[in-house]
Amino acid sequence: MIQPFDRLIHNILIGVDESENSRRAVSYVGKLLGGLPRFNLILLHIINEPEEDFFADDAERNRWMVEKQEIAERAVDAAKAVLVGEGFAPERIFPLIKVRYCPSIAECILHEAEASQSETIVIGRKGVSRKEEFLFGSVSNRIIHQAKDCTVWVVE
Repeated sequence: MIQPFDRLIHNILIGVDESENSRRAVSYVGKLLGGLPRFNLILLHIINEPEEDFFADDAERNRWMVEKQEIAERAVDAAKAVLVGEGFAPERIFPLIKVRYCPSIAECILHEAEASQSETIVIGRKGVSRKEEFLFGSVSNRIIHQAKDCTVWVVE
């Protein structure tokens, strides 16, 4: 599990999914920090579980969950491979796949950052249009404005 908070060790939470934006964020952290030993990297993938009535039955729910879990594991494994390739020790990389209902992905990311005592949150920018951002909001924008006691890196 994640090592206890230590002023000499800094926890960085990286939002990971199967997108190119996420891959760029992971690559940026790998190249910037290049395996420095003072960092724990938490690779967070959130499976946003729909409400119970979304599925016709338990079998459909289970198939959905297996598919989403496989996608999450591939994304986290790929991110870990990039970071190890950049020099990070595997024991400093902590995959964290959370299955939960999230009315706001930003809130879930912020909750996990606080729970893991992360001092930095790294996310890829999705690049939504102004119209989409007005209608639905932007995860990165919400995290920037709602994050407390941590730094936020948004990687374009």
